[in-house]
Amino acid sequence: MMHTQGMIEVVCGSMFSGKTDELIRRLVRATIAKQKVQVFKPAIDIRYAVEKVASHTGSTFDAIPVQKAADIREQLEDGTTVVGLDEVQFFDEEIVEVAQELTTRGIRVIAAGLDMDFRGEPFGSIPELMAKAEEVLKLHAICMVCGDEASRTQRLVNGKPARYDEPVVIVGASEMYEARCRQHHEVPR
Repeated sequence: MMHTQGMIEVVCGSMFSGKTDELIRRLVRATIAKQKVQVFKPAIDIRYAVEKVASHTGSTFDAIPVQKAADIREQLEDGTTVVGLDEVQFFDEEIVEVAQELTTRGIRVIAAGLDMDFRGEPFGSIPELMAKAEEVLKLHAICMVCGDEASRTQRLVNGKPARYDEPVVIVGASEMYEARCRQHHEVPR
């Protein structure tokens, strides 16, 4: 899709819902359309590859790891028309301002991330980005307990649901997280 104005697209949902796969799909389409694409990710996310965004299914796309949202301004190359942001919940709150600035420059910003933390509460700057976005896509996974649609991320500690007072940010994958529906999502206090 050719665009003449900047816009924000948010792809969100629980872990294992396909957020990064959808981000990569949109980035590949932009690349095919000969648009200049740059992708940024928080440096904290080193699960699969340092200089790539990677989905749980194995899809990858080159990315620039940054310590903070403001670093995106310095790393942005002339002529970039599409900016992808993965694991956007791990960026500092300035990510909203940076995304807005990019749109005023005519850049399409595609942000993917968790909309809720393991407690089932809004995560980082995602709620504000969702409110300011032109498009929001909420994806669902499959509940690992009952097989229904899952909208929550369950953190497990030694196979049991993590307690509410556990740290919010612990980067991990299937060894410590699973998708759950509302009914089977547990956060003991």
